[in-house]
Amino acid sequence: MTSPVDQPPTWIDQHCHLPADEAEVKAVVDAALAANVVHMVDVGCDVPGSVAAIERARRFTAVSATAGVHPHEASGGIDGLAELLSDPHVVAVGECGLDYHYDHSPRDSQRTVFAQQVELANETGLPLVIHSRSAWSDTFAVLDEVGVPERLVFHCFTGGVDEASSCLDRGAVLSFSGIVTFNSANDVQAAASMCPLDRLMVETDSPFLAPVPHRGRRNEPAWVGHVGAKIAELRDLDVVEIARSTSSTARNFFGIH
Repeated sequence: MTSPVDQPPTWIDQHCHLPADEAEVKAVVDAALAANVVHMVDVGCDVPGSVAAIERARRFTAVSATAGVHPHEASGGIDGLAELLSDPHVVAVGECGLDYHYDHSPRDSQRTVFAQQVELANETGLPLVIHSRSAWSDTFAVLDEVGVPERLVFHCFTGGVDEASSCLDRGAVLSFSGIVTFNSANDVQAAASMCPLDRLMVETDSPFLAPVPHRGRRNEPAWVGHVGAKIAELRDLDVVEIARSTSSTARNFFGIH
């Protein structure tokens, strides 16, 4: 008889973007389940995309959805977003935030739309999923001005120890993607090493940022275990402990049962 110690680690991919094609999404979800990924959070980046994520969550019991407007899409505003947040399949507001690396939307629009979604998280009590790239000071300024939600996660964390400390000081959870497996990601690895284990989650951000050894390919939730394995290596812990802790944190954070 197999003991619990011999059981393979099971994971939650707390941030992914599932395919729109019906056959393709089934194949991706099936592959994830076969790889012991027991749940996936399918993240909305605009209102139509959030509606599509909710539909996928209705279709698959192993999928939950978020509803939000990404900073790239901020120039389009958030009309229709608030109505989606009462859907039982929606577990968070976002992803939202600031991206000054690409500036696909004007920065003032980004700040306005981010602030509006922070307010929605505070009003609904839902967690907030934050995207911040090359915009740390303004991200913190908006949060501090509007009011930091009780639950917030900085997804695909790309900062170092200083940025991690500022996030943690605001009560945030940090989520690490395949970037943590890259040899050049010293700052991100340092942050993953110092983050309290109960404030840490893992994600793929698929179809982007495939982890080593799949770097350069289209990412998928089935590979989130590579992220967890790297964090286990960095922290000198058993990978099963990382899987158990990150999955427990994700369930509590999103209210996944």
